[in-house]
Amino acid sequence: MRIHAGVRSDVGGYRDVNQDAAFASPFAAAVADGVGGGPSGDLASAAIIHKLITLRGALPSAAELIERLKAANWDIGAHIRRDAALAGMASTLTGVWLTAGEELVVAHTGDSRAYLLRDGGFVRQTRDDSFVQALVDRGLVRPEDAWTHPRRNVITASFGGNDEDVVRVETRDVRAGDRWFLCSDGVTDYLPEDALAEVLRGETDPVRAAHAVVELALEAASRDNVTAVVCDVVGDQPDATVVPVIAGAAASRWTEVIEAGLASA
Repeated sequence: MRIHAGVRSDVGGYRDVNQDAAFASPFAAAVADGVGGGPSGDLASAAIIHKLITLRGALPSAAELIERLKAANWDIGAHIRRDAALAGMASTLTGVWLTAGEELVVAHTGDSRAYLLRDGGFVRQTRDDSFVQALVDRGLVRPEDAWTHPRRNVITASFGGNDEDVVRVETRDVRAGDRWFLCSDGVTDYLPEDALAEVLRGETDPVRAAHAVVELALEAASRDNVTAVVCDVVGDQPDATVVPVIAGAAASRWTEVIEAGLASA
């Protein structure tokens, strides 16, 4: 199996810097979002993506990914140790990886999200690490009100270069025909899930689907950076030599891989 993905990241109309970063390859895809209000969130998100794109081929095991994520988090800590002005920078991460055993691994920390479109059903696959999600879990906020809550951007977990930082890593079954959708909160804070589902069911090409989601979020006046990755699981053999597509802060900071205008892996 392989992933055929479309990637789009836009700084949006209200920000000067794109702190989102994303990548897609035939084996994996991920979105990272530099934590708002922190210094150099774009560096944090780009550092994570840069570490992850060096893993080529199917993932040997979930344990290998955990080690790679620890190394990415260590890199953030190393930047902070070299420059005290960067203290507080951090990033979310949500990504999917195909394994050699034809399973799929989901990694998540923060409030970027992953959804699965399978057999017409569109189901969220990650739980936000956020203040508002904690209120929902306690029954203090209705789930349908969470996406408009004024404190929806307060997160409770991220990669900040600390030993105690936590990421969830889960193994899932995978089928040809699955469509995984990854995005930053610049999408989900401004678009309801039924609107996302309509786009992802209606547009068969993953590149056009990613662009359509971003354009819809911009039309909804998203006040954040906006990033979408649409990943179609295909039943044929991947080409391990394909260069990963990168976008957002990762493309700005790491010029060895160039973001395409219409990006596809």
